[in-house]
Amino acid sequence: MTDKPLSAARVDALFTTTDGAYRFSRWGRPIAPVIFGTDDETLDHLKDAMAATIAIAGMEFIDTDPELGSNLMIFICQEWDELDMVPNLDQMIPDLDILKGSLKRSKANQYRNFSFDDNGAIRSCIVLLRYDEVMSRTPIQTLGVGQMVQCMLVWGDEAFEDDSPIAVLSKSGVCVVKPSYAAVIHAAYDPVMPPSATDNAHALRVAARAEKLLRDLAEINAA
Repeated sequence: MTDKPLSAARVDALFTTTDGAYRFSRWGRPIAPVIFGTDDETLDHLKDAMAATIAIAGMEFIDTDPELGSNLMIFICQEWDELDMVPNLDQMIPDLDILKGSLKRSKANQYRNFSFDDNGAIRSCIVLLRYDEVMSRTPIQTLGVGQMVQCMLVWGDEAFEDDSPIAVLSKSGVCVVKPSYAAVIHAAYDPVMPPSATDNAHALRVAARAEKLLRDLAEINAA
């Protein structure tokens, strides 16, 4: 696994949208997930991988959100038209028919829709996954880790186009979050950091904390 600390400029890019705006948000409440469209065994493996990923931020899943019941909803389908059978999904995702058309045209296999609280923190997230040929070749544990990384923070539109935040260990076949990205997630969830930000000075603070964490870990491993 190749990995290196992320520069402040790279961290900035992780949360910059294609229109050039810096937009960062993290969860402002514990995550209560529910997953539809898979069997019980797959569900257990998927949730285990996701739970291990949110632990990077010092978080644990809860059973129920007091306000919403479930605040992370993942819908898995074979074809996008199957979403029509999900009750009230059109009320949760505005212009669902238009979205479906866009997903079909782009041959996308995933989509995330976030909502936010008054502080700009993530309030809920809806994930739509089309289990296409590419996704069917992805081990469930890898799928769980990859999806949870993308749900932990609101990343920029092109955050991972040139570098994946996850890697599969060659010896064990286990998927992990690369140390540099894990350090960024951990730093972003530091209690002294804001739950949302639109000033890219925030990236400097995240990068400094992430670099210190990696340095401390290196010193521990070298001892």
